[in-house]
Amino acid sequence: MVDYYKYRVYPFNVEQFSMALAVKNLPVFLLVLLLPLLAFCDEKQVYIVYLGEHSGVKTFTEIEENHYSYLFSVKKTVEDAKSSLIYSYKSSINGFAALLTPDEASKLSEIEEVVSVLRSHPTKYSLQTTRSWEFAGLQEGSKGFQLKENLLMKSSYGKNIIVGMLDSGVWPESKSFSDEGMGPYPSSWKGICQSGDAFNSSNCNKKIIGARYYIKGYEAYYGSLNRTLDYRSPRDKDGHGSHTASTVGGRRVHNVSALGGFARGTASGGAPLVRLAIYKVCWAIPGQGKENGNTCMTEDMLAAMDDAIADGVDVLSISIVTRDPVPYNEDGIAIGALHAIKKNIVVACSAGNLGPAPATLSNVAPWIITVGASSIDRIFLAPVVLGNGMKIEGQSVTPYKLEKKMYPLVYAAQIVNPDVSKDISGQCLPGSLSPKAAKGKIVLCLRGNGTREGKGWEVKRAGGIGFILGNSKANGAEIVASAHFLPAAAVNYEYALKILDYINSTKTPMAYIAPATTELDSKPAPFMAVFTSRGPSRISPHILKPDITAPGLNILAAWSEASSPTKLNQDHRVVKYNILSGTSMSCPHIGATSALLKAIHPSWSSAAIRSALMTSAELINNLGKPITDASGKPADPFQYGSGHFKPMKAADPGLVYDASYTDYLLFLCSIGVKNLDSSFKCPIKSPSPSNLNYPSLAIPKLNGTITVVRSVTNVGSSKSVYFVKVKSPSGFSVMVSPSILFFKHVGEKKRFTVTIKASSVNTGMEKDKYAFGWYTWFDGIHNVRSPIAVSVA
Repeated sequence: MVDYYKYRVYPFNVEQFSMALAVKNLPVFLLVLLLPLLAFCDEKQVYIVYLGEHSGVKTFTEIEENHYSYLFSVKKTVEDAKSSLIYSYKSSINGFAALLTPDEASKLSEIEEVVSVLRSHPTKYSLQTTRSWEFAGLQEGSKGFQLKENLLMKSSYGKNIIVGMLDSGVWPESKSFSDEGMGPYPSSWKGICQSGDAFNSSNCNKKIIGARYYIKGYEAYYGSLNRTLDYRSPRDKDGHGSHTASTVGGRRVHNVSALGGFARGTASGGAPLVRLAIYKVCWAIPGQGKENGNTCMTEDMLAAMDDAIADGVDVLSISIVTRDPVPYNEDGIAIGALHAIKKNIVVACSAGNLGPAPATLSNVAPWIITVGASSIDRIFLAPVVLGNGMKIEGQSVTPYKLEKKMYPLVYAAQIVNPDVSKDISGQCLPGSLSPKAAKGKIVLCLRGNGTREGKGWEVKRAGGIGFILGNSKANGAEIVASAHFLPAAAVNYEYALKILDYINSTKTPMAYIAPATTELDSKPAPFMAVFTSRGPSRISPHILKPDITAPGLNILAAWSEASSPTKLNQDHRVVKYNILSGTSMSCPHIGATSALLKAIHPSWSSAAIRSALMTSAELINNLGKPITDASGKPADPFQYGSGHFKPMKAADPGLVYDASYTDYLLFLCSIGVKNLDSSFKCPIKSPSPSNLNYPSLAIPKLNGTITVVRSVTNVGSSKSVYFVKVKSPSGFSVMVSPSILFFKHVGEKKRFTVTIKASSVNTGMEKDKYAFGWYTWFDGIHNVRSPIAVSVA
């Protein structure tokens, strides 16, 4: 992640300097050293002052005046107070964002009614046809074709559900956002279509029913937007927002492909008739290329979520992650999502792209559905043939092809310029390759520093005729297909070593890269993406995160025609659809499925929808074996949560684990966060955080035995009997009581306990090392499975 606070230029204030000399009578050299600190104390930054819930019924004018009153208490003049206000959150969230000095922020934090004062910081987001939804069993071609018709038709393809997208905007001209044949807006919609650069009310329609943009926080931090970098409007100049929005709710568009024919098929979102509400909160970073991602300011996201709640959205899909996990009372997305949950809005968020390291998750609040990323059964095969006859499996989505013959092959480290250091010599970083040595050759580059596409551009710049991208050990067998500028193939770590061995074994290494083709039914699938962030949660280790995994590797969806497929400045290609990878791509799969479930079960709470998704998830790949990571090793719940989503099963889960807004407040009380809702008073004795009625179970640092309480609600047959099956984590015993649940009618609730005991063999178990297991309720039709993660003290 970029450290946005590493460098800051402080203004030199002569008057302040002279006053300090006169009053303090300090040596000049000491004052010079203190100048940055003095400037920092006086420098205004954006802070978010969070006041919890609105008390009583007030007009927006009264709320704003109340917010001004707080500023009047710390500002010297009324004019200063009014000019400092950036946002007044009025709809559901009670609070405001303002330019404050650190001293003013500190004074506000001491006021009793103020819940928290958060310093704003930029958040960098990590960064269909067809196949991901078909692979999930929701569209034609799947074995569940008839079930697919039942689910999509029963939900009316989500037509009266409104999904809010917090992202980089939308490209409204894409066929994925056509409103042909769609009926009037839902009567619940209260939003607007905001005009701006290259965007007006005519760009909204019955599909994109609303669009807004939020830039005040961004401009307070970076200065005025450079309009050559981005549109000051809801229009998407990046591509990311159009991609995620069409994955959720893109219309069915026939004969779609990327880059001249890859992944050809019928593009469709998971819920093709949902209405989309666009909230542009992410913008280009000044001084950086678009390939490095956008930035999203906390105060802008909170303003968007506040509006989305008032506008009447049913689901929020947020493919944005924080730089580092932060406590809930400092986490803008968590705070906004808590207010959304109170209105029964489902909130799905990306887990993050910081894998494979453990404990790297973002968006870990238990009221959010946190989504990891896994593969589908489609690859883009581009074989590499070596001069010794060996055929290597590679992948690519480059449209460029070599004439069918052998070409000289070279490792990048052998042709670098003299000033390139040895530790990065094989990575094809900008300006590193010698044009004289690279001309006419296929160049092997290794992953590490720099972007995948940037490495290919360096080979092209140096005159290389082809490009092989070799995975690092950390990337293993995961291949991210990229739209390179020349004939290219990406290969896994094992094959990269074999190619390197071949190069070193002969004086005249040769190779050929075959044109790439789309191949379906690849195995194994799904497997977990290397980049997907892992648990355990550093903020709430008593909540097992992520919740679920969905397709996030090489996903095709709509794109902005103002952005190239690689987003590099050197790339001038224009595409209507593009292939991307990330938890940004998996999150909207869950957003879409949540919309379908909301349409089928309008009375279900957001917790019930999450439960249905989690307890029906799949653990088996298309080889009939447990889901693995990209290296082929068994994956675990800290990678995939409850498993890979199965939309059709989620529509009929049998039982659900429900939770209310009050339950989440009690959970916050149990972990010492007592004021996110100022109207709620924590009990004298809070329940254990492990007792939140969650569909999974995490017990960190178990010392002896623990018993937790859960309850399930019958949403299946009126009369049913469920039996429990248990797979205990290694080194622990698990007992569920009672072991049989009898239900007489739909809606009936039953409580049970889960007792976990560490066995004597755990005395030598590694500290913080987790073991995993499951307990499952089954009635002969439904399997309601919950994962368990336990570590010893």
